[in-house]
Amino acid sequence: MPIGHESREIEMIKTKYDWKLSPAVVETSFLKLAKKQGLDELSAQLLYARGIKDEEQLQAFLNPSLDDLHDPYLLHDMDKAVARIRQAIENGEFILIYGDYDADGMTSASIVKETLDEMGAEAQVYLPNRFTDGYGPNLSVYKYFIEQQGVSLILTVDNGIAGHEAIAYAQSQGVDVIVTDHHSLPAELPEAFALVHPEHPQADYPFKHLAGCGVAFKLATALLEDVNTELLDLVAIGTIADMVSLTGENRVLVKYGLEVLKHTQRLGLQELAQLAGIDLASLTEETVGFQIAPRLNALGRLDDPNPAVELLTGFDEGEAQVIAQLVEDKNSERKAVVQQIYDEARAMVDLDKPVQILAKEGWNPGILGIVAGRLLEELSQPVIVLNITDGLAKGSARSIETVNIFDALSPHPDLFVAFGGHAGAAGMTLEVDKLGPLSDTLVAFVQNQAIDMSKRPSLTLDEELDTSKLTLETVKALDKLAPFGMDHKHPVFYLKDFNVVSARTMGQDNSHLKFRINQSGIELDVLAFGYGAQVNEIQQLKALELAVTLSINQWNGNTSLQLMLVDVRVDGVQLFDIRAKNAPLPAGVPVLTEDIQSNVVLVDEISDNPEELSVLLAGKNLSAIYFKNIIKRPYYLTGYGTRSQYAKLYKALYQFKKFDVRFKLKELSNYLKIEQILLIKMIQIFEELGFVTITDGVMTVVEKAEKREIASSQIYQNLVKTVKYQELMALGTVQEIYDYHVQEATNDALSV
Repeated sequence: MPIGHESREIEMIKTKYDWKLSPAVVETSFLKLAKKQGLDELSAQLLYARGIKDEEQLQAFLNPSLDDLHDPYLLHDMDKAVARIRQAIENGEFILIYGDYDADGMTSASIVKETLDEMGAEAQVYLPNRFTDGYGPNLSVYKYFIEQQGVSLILTVDNGIAGHEAIAYAQSQGVDVIVTDHHSLPAELPEAFALVHPEHPQADYPFKHLAGCGVAFKLATALLEDVNTELLDLVAIGTIADMVSLTGENRVLVKYGLEVLKHTQRLGLQELAQLAGIDLASLTEETVGFQIAPRLNALGRLDDPNPAVELLTGFDEGEAQVIAQLVEDKNSERKAVVQQIYDEARAMVDLDKPVQILAKEGWNPGILGIVAGRLLEELSQPVIVLNITDGLAKGSARSIETVNIFDALSPHPDLFVAFGGHAGAAGMTLEVDKLGPLSDTLVAFVQNQAIDMSKRPSLTLDEELDTSKLTLETVKALDKLAPFGMDHKHPVFYLKDFNVVSARTMGQDNSHLKFRINQSGIELDVLAFGYGAQVNEIQQLKALELAVTLSINQWNGNTSLQLMLVDVRVDGVQLFDIRAKNAPLPAGVPVLTEDIQSNVVLVDEISDNPEELSVLLAGKNLSAIYFKNIIKRPYYLTGYGTRSQYAKLYKALYQFKKFDVRFKLKELSNYLKIEQILLIKMIQIFEELGFVTITDGVMTVVEKAEKREIASSQIYQNLVKTVKYQELMALGTVQEIYDYHVQEATNDALSV
């Protein structure tokens, strides 16, 4: 067993998701079309299930073109925005590009900055500091740039749609504000000079799901009257980072953007990739989502985000190195802070509540969204994590798919100093004394909507895997369907009917797991990140079912197919073996008794009568059984006595004639070298067969006793059954133990 897990408590495997297996239906004609495009049957079935069903759709999906991008002037107020920006450039006005502190905001601002620089504009970028400025238009920042810097045009990117106060102030000062944003539209829109938003109700833009950088790129396209492909690497980073739908225009932008990013000329990205150990030439959307974007976000989460713009747009190699190192350091710091706050917040969770509002002084507000996300994944409940400072609580919310956090809280502006977000996430600031009403409001929303909080988030399983048909070419064919993301997720497959060959933990803290499975003679490795604590369960449990993705492992010059675990579940009751001497008892699990109501039970001390346990197990819908199987009188270790042992006992008793079993039993046991528990049974058998009598503890040999076979004794027969039963309970597998008692219960029911 790996170091660090010797005394670890065994826990039930709890599936994270509600699995839904897509039907494997595909027309033969579509299979032929897909084969012409180099796709295998697995990829063809996947696309068909996702709505790609004819040649035109297939061509558009596999070969997206920049010509497929929509006219930017279809966006609301795009004509007004372009005209005003061109006017500002012609008049030499000072333009402020006001962005956001996350990766989408950073790339959005960089896109517009490079575009305006190319057009000869006098422009400056400002990314708000989340700690001093907060999210969105900040009145004091607007005042500073208007009054002190002479700004006469403000251009927001990835924010602004809810910035009423600051925008109203600017407009009142004769400073036009052009809002380009993609966040959820509030009930009342700000009175800006222009509102460029893909969901604006007065325009019918064909694609509603652009990220902030996507809207910024559409503005750049309109201003330049051309698609500047050199900006697409920034668009890809921001779009992937913001987790918007990777369909339609976003698929086009990201697919082309990733190709640009592989060969990016941006010095800052080159330096950042080198520090992070990223091979740009082979990066994918996962590289951006899990390595590049978190690093950019770390800067805005912990510090001033503005150096990111210089990192993304600058030409000074030395400065690029310095900023890249700063970003890398902040990312390392971010990881440590997240873990610390997560541990503290987790200890505050009250599982009796359907929602969690966790607030404390001293928490860094920049990473509370990450902590809320981790707790959400663990608890499957809406989670709000807030830092308390000077009587105000500020932080982030993350919610399950059945609870729209924006709809739940946006009708209650009286609760907040500031609030914004969308269905699954929100940011907020409120007075500390409003924390109670906030909790009450969210709980009431859940109750009034009759939301089933026990319902797990859904997970679509695209197809069932047959490992005998898997090859490296399978993965390469699936790669043609990339990039994957929201609304076009990485394919997840269903796997069952296999055996776990071996399992071991990985990582510095043994938090990850690698196990090897065998299905019909085919062996594959499965990597399970975050499952290290369940190494024993994975090895013990039968009838495991896996939700996995496919990947390629390259190590020491060898290339092999491997599986990545997404989720795991058990078909039927989970059986755990905790019979080892030092195995810890499961916390809070009740001992199985006749009136037990729990569906998770502990089989503790074993009776000599098998029927007792069979009766207790019969008719109960159990989800897990822990077998401790304590045997107080271990007859399976002594057996039921051999012929020579019975002969030795009889010879000794005949020799002594009378024997006080109350005081001389130990001496007799040592003399005969027969364990006392067996010796007592043997004496009882002799008494039953009439070989001896026992009166007041004194055993007397019956010299003329009738000759009878030991096996004719009922005590002996019961002892044989006890030994065999104890052997099963002590040495059999937990599956054999469970199957035996289920069968016994079934036989008893049939005999009634």
